[in-house]
Parts: sequence; C-alpha cells; structure tokens
Amino acid sequence: MQLLENNLTRSATLKQRREKLAQLLEHPVILWSGAALSRNFPANRYPFRASSHFLYFAGLPLEKAAIRLYQGKLELFVDESSPESALWYGQMPTRDEIAAYIGADAAYPFSELSVVTAEAATIAVGDIKTYQQQCQLLQRQVAPANAPTGIDLELVKAIIRLRLTHDTEALNELKKAASVSVKAHQAGMQATPHSKTEAEVRGAIESVILAHNMQCAYGSIVTVHGEVLHNEQYDYRLESGDLLLADVGAETETGWASDITRTWPVTGKFSSTQRDIYDLVLAAHDACIEKIRPGVEYQDIHLLAAYVMASGLVDLGILKGNPADLVEMDAHALFFPHGIGHLLGLDVHDMEDLGDLAGYETGRSRSQRFGLGYLRLNRPLKAGMLVTIEPGFYQVPAILNHPQFRAKYEQVVNWSRLAKFADVRGIRIEDDVLVTESGTEVLTASLPNKADEIENLMA
Repeated sequence: MQLLENNLTRSATLKQRREKLAQLLEHPVILWSGAALSRNFPANRYPFRASSHFLYFAGLPLEKAAIRLYQGKLELFVDESSPESALWYGQMPTRDEIAAYIGADAAYPFSELSVVTAEAATIAVGDIKTYQQQCQLLQRQVAPANAPTGIDLELVKAIIRLRLTHDTEALNELKKAASVSVKAHQAGMQATPHSKTEAEVRGAIESVILAHNMQCAYGSIVTVHGEVLHNEQYDYRLESGDLLLADVGAETETGWASDITRTWPVTGKFSSTQRDIYDLVLAAHDACIEKIRPGVEYQDIHLLAAYVMASGLVDLGILKGNPADLVEMDAHALFFPHGIGHLLGLDVHDMEDLGDLAGYETGRSRSQRFGLGYLRLNRPLKAGMLVTIEPGFYQVPAILNHPQFRAKYEQVVNWSRLAKFADVRGIRIEDDVLVTESGTEVLTASLPNKADEIENLMA
C-alpha cells in the first residue's frame, strides 16, 4: 500500500486529533470504515470509499475495519489479508504495519471488537451490512447519522467541533486536491474546441485526475445544460453558441476533496449576452470572497451574492425595482435558487451526512424562504474553515414557468428582455476559499475565472 510510505507527520496529526476528541467526550468511541458494495455479483465491486469520520482519525481507507478511541488512545480492529486475496490483489501490509503507520496503541483481529463495545458511541455508516453489524455489536439500535441521540449525539457534536476547521495536514491534502482540479479544468477548456460531445470534455478533465492517482470527489457535471444543477448526463453534442458548465473536483487518496466550477463557451468566445451575465456572476463571486473573514455570518455572504445578482439584473433590464426589495421578496432566486456554497473537507459537502447539525449553528434551522431554503451553511465563519463560493445564474423552466412564481413575480420581471438572453442556460463560478485569521486564501485561484482569461486559455 503506497500510502504507508507517505508523510511521517501524519501519525502525529492523527494522535492530536484523537487527543482533542478525548477532551470533548468521556465515552469510548467506535467508528467503522464500512465495506465495498457489489454490482451485479459479489466479486464485481464498486470502488471502496471509507467513512469520512473513520478516515479523519485513522487516516487510511481500510475496508471492513473499526477503530476504538478512548482517552486519547486508538485501538485498531482489522483482519489480516488472506493468502487467497494476495493472488488477486497483491501482497497487502500486515495489521501491525498498518497500526504502526497510523500510530495505533494496539491492533487486534476484527472478532475481538465484540468484547470492548460497552458504552461506546458511534455514527451510523451508509452500507446496510456494516450498519447491521454496528447494531449487533453495540446491542442497540443505532440512529441515523443525521438524527443521532444520546451519546451518539454527543459524539457528533464533538466531531463537528473538530472538523469545522482544518489542521495543517488536512490543508496540505486539500491543497493537493485543489491543484489537481485546477489542472483538470484547464485540460477541459483546452480540449473543448476540438471536442464534439460533453463526454469528450469530461474525459479530458477526469483523465488528469486519474493520472494523479486521485478519483473524482463526486459525480462530474460537464454539460451544455447548466440550468440542470446536478446534471450527470454527457451525451449532448457541443454546438456553436453553447456554454459548457463543468463542476468537477478531485479527491486525494485519503479522501480530501476539491470542488471547482467554471463555465466557458464551446467556441472559445462569449457572446455579448453571455458575457453580460458571466461578468455579473463573477462580480457576485468576487464580492463574496472579499467579504469573508472570521466572525462574518455565512448567510450574510449568501445575501450579499443575492443583492449583487439582483442589482446587476436590474441594470441589465431583466428585473425591475429596488435591489434590496427584490432580494427581500426572493426575486433573485428565480435565477439563483441555491445557496452560495458549503463546507469542504473530507466530503465535498463536508459532514452533510450529519444533516444540518454540522452546517447550521446550534439553535438555527432551515428558512422557509424561496431564496434561503437551500442554504447549506448557516454559521459564523472561523479561521481554518474551508468553504465554497459558487454564485450562479440559471434559466430553469420548472421555476420560470411555474404558475405560482409567474403570478408572484409578474411585475418585477421583464420577460421580453429576458428572452434576449436565451443563449444563457446556466452559468456558475465556484472556488474553494479558506478562511484565514486576516481574510481568505483561495485554494483554486490559479484557475482563470475572468472572461478574457478563459478566452485566452482556450485559444
């Protein structure tokens, strides 16, 4: 396992993480890594991805493993690889070698876990077989990860406190992911003028990620239908006049993610209407990053983006009225319906398996407003947080043609003027922004986002 030859400081970082957990929680903790799922028949497996909570303390994507954390110590429970598996997968490191690498205090066969499960807190994993194992060994029903109770809730709150901000080792991994993602997007831009379909551009982007021995952190979005926010189809042909929206991010071998979106013209030149909207989205993007610093409410960052978008759409003649009033009535959400971004870390939407417990400050809940209901993060920002900033403009037929919205916003939308921008289906610009003590560091800043820069790169 190549990972065992990596940075020796990692075990020290893992030790610091579990010591911090011990300061926040008195109960023992058992975290399961999970198991690979099969497709069609048992031996044909999907790629394995370990639980992020396990990865945070164990540091290695071990399959069918568990760790017990108590009073700052870590015990590893995993079986040795069978001689038969060596035939198919090669010689694997021994349990003791793995334990030494992650700084475990002890290591045992998995069967011995059953004798140390008393009073242990845990977080439910996603695959059903491992979940059933959790319930059986703990001799209790484990609540879903997004609705924990009792000591499991205490554990979730402690892990949130630790994972909301990133230590040096995590930031090194996150920067590696960002760097590879930047190169991947550059390859996609340069490949587009010579490609005929979305799939070809996707191939150019993802090949860079694979060549760096990483995988995609989520299903890539590479589409000329940017109005479909999570479009994962790639069969459309690239036509003159189309914009291509690419939302693709790399994930390192140990699970740390990047998340970048760029939008570019397939011909290499924006039309005047496309550039007008693009520059507006970029203005919202830049204003948000400029405002980020410790103590600032993330919801205020979102509302700033909404105001910039509303103001610009008034200037373009698409919306009518006072920008502040338009934001208050959520008119901007006709074209910018999602939140300004989310946490980023071991998951691309970090800790969202925990529901809004991670994303929302204690005592806060989701708004019922059209313009705020999809906000994934509602906390004051802290130094060490990594967030995405990703404003967008979309012409979503299901929104624009909805009878309720048509009636509510009939007087503030210039529908005939909007029709002039028919060649703009969707534009999003997304970067990964680290909150620092003095402001920000944009981990993805080396990827061009100005219209002229994109045109130059594609040329």
